[in-house]
This record gives sequence, C-alpha cells and structure tokens, in this order.
Amino acid sequence: MSKNYSEREVVIIAICLAIYLSSLFAANTLGLKLMPFLFGTHLSVSIFWFPLVFIGTDVIGEVFGKKVAKGFVYAGITSTALFIAYTFLSNVFPWSEAAMWVKDSYGTVFGLSVRIAIASLVAFAVGEYQDYLIFWKVTDKLGKKLFWVRSLISNIWSQFLDTALFMIIAFAGVYSLKTILLMSIPWFFYKIIMGFFYTPLSYGAIKIMRKFINNDKEKITQ
Repeated sequence: MSKNYSEREVVIIAICLAIYLSSLFAANTLGLKLMPFLFGTHLSVSIFWFPLVFIGTDVIGEVFGKKVAKGFVYAGITSTALFIAYTFLSNVFPWSEAAMWVKDSYGTVFGLSVRIAIASLVAFAVGEYQDYLIFWKVTDKLGKKLFWVRSLISNIWSQFLDTALFMIIAFAGVYSLKTILLMSIPWFFYKIIMGFFYTPLSYGAIKIMRKFINNDKEKITQ
C-alpha cells in the first residue's frame, strides 16, 4: 500500500526533484566551460553541479525512503533521454533566415554527436542506478546511521562507473588508452572530492526536511 504524503511533503519532494533535475541539466550543458586548476590541469564547471545529482538521491531516500529515491533515478534517466532527443530534433529542424546569426554557436553548444549522447545517457543511467542500489545495500548493513559513510561508498562506486563508461564509450578508438586514463582519473577524483565537501550540505538538507515534516505532523495532531 502506497503512503499518503501530506501537502508539505509533496512540496518538499517537488522542490528536491527540481533541484535534482536542474543540477543534472546544468552539469550536462554548462559543463562545456573549463577553468584552470591545480598543476596545469583543467576542470569543468559541472564539477559543482554533478555531485548534487548523485547525492540528491541519497538525501531524498534518507528522508522519504527507497521508493521515492528510485523515482528520482527514473526521472533523471528519462529527462536525460528526452533532452538528448529534443537536442537532436532541434538541430534537424531548418533554420529561419532571421536566426542565422546564432546558428554556428547553437550548433557548437548543442550539436551533440550520436556517440557522445549515447555515452552520456548510458554512463548516467548505469552510474545513478548503481548509486541507488549500493546506498540501500550499505544501509541494510549499517542501518540508518553514518549517512556520510553510506553516501560516500555509493558515490565512489557510481562516480567510477559514470566516468569510466562515459570515457570509454565516447573516446575509445579516438584517443589512446593513456590519454583516456589521464582524462578519467583526475575527473573521477575531482567529483569524489566535491561530493565529500557537499556532505555537510546533505546533513543540513536532511535536518531541514525532517524539521518541516515533523512540524507539519505536530500541527495535524493538535
């Protein structure tokens, strides 16, 4: 039997889903921008948004349970697939003469190749679903304690899969194995480090959501 959520709980879930999907789209579209980092390396600005996606399912699951977390995973996969489909369709449609001034820039930003699109979708789908599975497997072992440990373990594995699958599908045969590794390893560690720094934010989000839910239940019982 499904749970009946209060109006406040529905609003909280909707806001969290909006943050989750916005972070996902921001990572996929704004991530083209690179900024200089340590030791002459470069870092995509998506590093600030992508960890929120994987942490988001852990946080929402911690407060609302496994079924809601799984719903977020399906929403993310569906949204990614639809966005890729919309992108391809938008590039196929003919251009009006009045909009020719933006054609080249539009094609550069949104002209995803089929291979990159497939790599992005497969990597996210597998990585995000694995994050969900591992988080709840570890939760079954540890119980509802040490959230940061459960989240970190699931994120390390899921981010590894996400990075490895994307790089292999997108660039195998294009770059040498050495080059792919040199791109993959620092990117993987950057994402894990940012996820670790976002841990206090996760605890804060969990505390705030539980507080709002408990206040709502107190009002109902009064």
